[in-house]
Amino acid sequence: MQHFPIFLNLAGRRVVVSGGGAAALAKLRLLFKTEADIAVYATRADHQIIRWAATGALTLVPRALVDGDIQSAALFYAANEDDAEDGRTATLARAEGALVNVVDNLEDSQFITPAIVDRDPVTIAIGTEGAAPVLARAIKADLEERLPATLGTLARIGKGFRKLAEALPFGRARRDFWQDYYFNAGPRAITQGTDAVDQALDDLLARHLTRPERPGHISFVGAGPGDPDLLTLKARKALDAADVVIHDRLVPQPILELARREATMIDVGKTGFGPSAKQEDINALVVQHGLEGAQVVRLKGGDCTVFGRLDEEVEAVLEAGLSYDVVPGITAASAAVAGIGQSLTKRGRNASARILTGHDMQGFADHDWRSLARPGEVAAIYMAKRAAHFLQGRLLMHGAAPDTPVTVVENASRPDQRVLGTTLDRLSTDLGEADLNGPALMLFGLAPRDGLPVTTSDQEALQWPAASLPKSSPQMPSSLATLSI
Repeated sequence: MQHFPIFLNLAGRRVVVSGGGAAALAKLRLLFKTEADIAVYATRADHQIIRWAATGALTLVPRALVDGDIQSAALFYAANEDDAEDGRTATLARAEGALVNVVDNLEDSQFITPAIVDRDPVTIAIGTEGAAPVLARAIKADLEERLPATLGTLARIGKGFRKLAEALPFGRARRDFWQDYYFNAGPRAITQGTDAVDQALDDLLARHLTRPERPGHISFVGAGPGDPDLLTLKARKALDAADVVIHDRLVPQPILELARREATMIDVGKTGFGPSAKQEDINALVVQHGLEGAQVVRLKGGDCTVFGRLDEEVEAVLEAGLSYDVVPGITAASAAVAGIGQSLTKRGRNASARILTGHDMQGFADHDWRSLARPGEVAAIYMAKRAAHFLQGRLLMHGAAPDTPVTVVENASRPDQRVLGTTLDRLSTDLGEADLNGPALMLFGLAPRDGLPVTTSDQEALQWPAASLPKSSPQMPSSLATLSI
């Protein structure tokens, strides 16, 4: 973000515009929405600017701007439609300490004026860093259609009621009141006039002051594989309502930023084969905030019902007498197969697929390797990088064809997704050369569809950095849990 968005109080402050043509007119129409003291310097001014000056809406000085004219100005617009004159006046303005905007010159401007959706006092500013004004206008048009004209009136009435609403406890009680006003009671009442809105606010406050405090609640939410666009609508609503978000390490920042700014964010990330938060401590943290009355989102990567230790946390919540709900997410297996243009099941090839993990469950060595080694079988294997050598050995030992395709997808669905296409006999070698550092999922029995970019050992142009992963540890994971679908 190059331009930091702020709302500047211009009430009673001086704003200077140099220029009297179309560029100046466009800026002046926006500035008239403020309470600024506007001065225009122009040797030739449009008739509309002359009329505004005649009514006292602005001060028009019929000459070119000179040194001293910008004294005490908060903002300056160089709108001369002449590069040399814009440069000259901008230099004067900077010397006087005003923030400078040179119209249609992003490089020489200290600030930019965004596209605005005006529902005063509700104002939405849309900026694209000057890269795509047409996109900003399209977003503005979309918002203009969506936001009712009465929104500003509701906001003005609500603003006058804020002192009275402070009778409610700070935090969720007040948020619930204002949400009820803006999305239920207010829109219904305003159809009968502003007096009805005043009465609706009084009635609404009385109800909220006497209603019992809402108990804490836990929402177990799947964050999906990492692409914010793959987050479900229900997950977004849960994040928007959360007082506390307790999240895993693999949940990316763009998804965390969807939570309310005031929400408490707690990282309880687990690192494979490294330092991790203890599960009992996570359980206790979830319960603690729930008992304190918070709306808690326990945000887990992928789908919280797949290898997410959901049952352990739900049992802790139930034992504490708290309510909960589960919001599933898109699991990494679905994102990975989509990323290689394949599907987990295919008519004539396999009627079922297995979801496995090479970490953190019992029964690794006892898995039914013979059935998985049969031709046409498909498995999505989570957390399998360290277990790859063991998996390869077991499957070959039980009759799997050496040329069985295996695909490893790192950071599935994210901008930095990488795909390694290999075969079972080359799995350990190719994986060791691939330098996978992010979360990776292994698709046994599937190859990337033709035409998709992949990384293999014989494609030098696409090969990843040739740094080696640690070879399979002699202390292999003790488990491989299986879920058949």
